[in-house]
Amino acid sequence: MIKLVAFDLDGTIGNTLPMCVQAFKKATQPYIGHELSDEEVGHTFGLNEEGMIGCVVDEPYRQQALHKFYVIYKELHQEMCPTPFEGIRELIALLKQKSIIVVLITGKGMNSCDITLKQFNMKTSFAKIITGNAERNIKSEALKELLCDYHLAANEIVYIGDALSDITECRKANVMCLSAAWSIPQSEATALESCNPKNVFYSILSLSEYLNART
Repeated sequence: MIKLVAFDLDGTIGNTLPMCVQAFKKATQPYIGHELSDEEVGHTFGLNEEGMIGCVVDEPYRQQALHKFYVIYKELHQEMCPTPFEGIRELIALLKQKSIIVVLITGKGMNSCDITLKQFNMKTSFAKIITGNAERNIKSEALKELLCDYHLAANEIVYIGDALSDITECRKANVMCLSAAWSIPQSEATALESCNPKNVFYSILSLSEYLNART
């Protein structure tokens, strides 16, 4: 039986990824002399925004670029992604009604995570919030930490995320990954299907039904 559900943030709780990419491009452009391509931005994923900026901006300008990122990110949030995905709040409420522990594990940094949760009015939605690292993807470490903190077996936790890297991180911790495919291109969903067959969900409703039957 599932006792703890951990959520990713970008692309899972809300459609924040396009906004993240745009803010990152705008914040770094003055310091690198050109606008990054989507592919170049993608190579920095898995790190928090401090780590992402460290990959492309020279050291003397990193704090300026980081500050600029937060300003742009907050402005874009109100325009591009003012609310979470429809049904996500209801899913979290359902899990809590069943006494399931609900946590957040995101690669985002603390500041950008805080901006998003305030915008979504979800600051109190999670029992624990674990944010990202500037040097490496720490999601598997975070899952192992949760297993220890809550004295749970690996089969009592699931992680919900939209990336292939989420599947990899879950396997390192022997935790099941439920892949969120409700906001990604079909090509990416197909890749998730290949890597995580029978555990890919194309709507929050179908995920809710799955979890409801197992909690």
